[in-house]
Amino acid sequence: MVKCPKCGNEIPDTKRICPICGESQRAEARAAKKTRRWIFICCFTIVLIATFLLGIYLFLHIAPDLAQATGQSTTAPTQPPTKPTAAPTQPPTVPTEPTTVPTEPTTAPTEPTTVPTEPATPPTEPTAPLTDPPTKPSEPINDDPIGTRYTRRELMAMSNEGHGYGPGNTSDGNRPPYADPLQEKYGKYDANFIAPDNGNIYLTFDCGYEHYATDENGKSYRVTEKILDALKEKDVKAVFFVTMYYVKDQPDLVQRMIDEGHTVGNHTNNHPVMPNQTIDKMVYEIQSLHDYVKEKFDYEMNLFRFPTGEYSTRALAVVQTLGYKSVHWSFAYVDYDTENQPNEANALAHVTGSHHSGAIYLLHAISTTNASILGDAIDFFRAEGYNIELFS
Repeated sequence: MVKCPKCGNEIPDTKRICPICGESQRAEARAAKKTRRWIFICCFTIVLIATFLLGIYLFLHIAPDLAQATGQSTTAPTQPPTKPTAAPTQPPTVPTEPTTVPTEPTTAPTEPTTVPTEPATPPTEPTAPLTDPPTKPSEPINDDPIGTRYTRRELMAMSNEGHGYGPGNTSDGNRPPYADPLQEKYGKYDANFIAPDNGNIYLTFDCGYEHYATDENGKSYRVTEKILDALKEKDVKAVFFVTMYYVKDQPDLVQRMIDEGHTVGNHTNNHPVMPNQTIDKMVYEIQSLHDYVKEKFDYEMNLFRFPTGEYSTRALAVVQTLGYKSVHWSFAYVDYDTENQPNEANALAHVTGSHHSGAIYLLHAISTTNASILGDAIDFFRAEGYNIELFS
């Protein structure tokens, strides 16, 4: 029903003309219908927006509380559960050292792919004492015999504090003042820091690797070979302390040392600082090289030199119980840097000026200076009345 705009009479909206006043109702009816339609649309839109906003509010504020109360999440996790991509950071403890001494490692001992360098810390310079490391769970303490003299328990009871050993500082034929006290203290472990005051001089060479040099004609040569030539010319025997790397790399020179009456000594498999090793690792470093030389050259070694000169009471005892004498030195100098060799005249003056009775000379077989001055040094020692003997 609509009202007639002229007389106010209510008439059906289907009527086009008011029956009372004859006013046309068509335009007004359409306007009223349109107005009602827009009012409905606006109301419906307002209700729809309000419902949407209410839903968002419930989703953000009420649903999480309900999920927490029921122990369930209403949203998907931002990340999937983490799956382990690597082994645990703390694997089960396994023994790091063999419980028995292998005669040969199951894989070849690590050997440098290039010519190894001498230790960064000069082996002739004393280093700070090492602290006695705590007993490792993988190193048992029992009464199993190690070698021929000591049990594992006895070795573990000995001090493993490391001691460095430096070059001999002496002149005018005097014996180094600290060598005899060390000899007296550690001689019971078959350690040799200096020989008796017997008028002899003993030459020893360390051979960790071979050094190739070039002569004045541009021809390459092995420095140890030149040293062997000088010793042969002067009819002098010396001790050569070799590593596993050297033995495998230069088997012909090792064989020549043996054939010409020199002594081949044990300088370990991998040249480690011995007081830093477990008992089993010490045994392996010595015994694996011993067995290899015995097998390949039919030669039995019995002299040992500590890599870098660092030793401990326990390490000395391990060397002794394996049937070795440890040979230290009463003279050494900085001759091991192949890129910075000492001046030959100065080196000869230093080597000969430090002569003393019972001297054990440590020289490096990679030194071109040593190879050049060796013959003159031997002549000087003999002129001073010394005998050049083979240390045994």
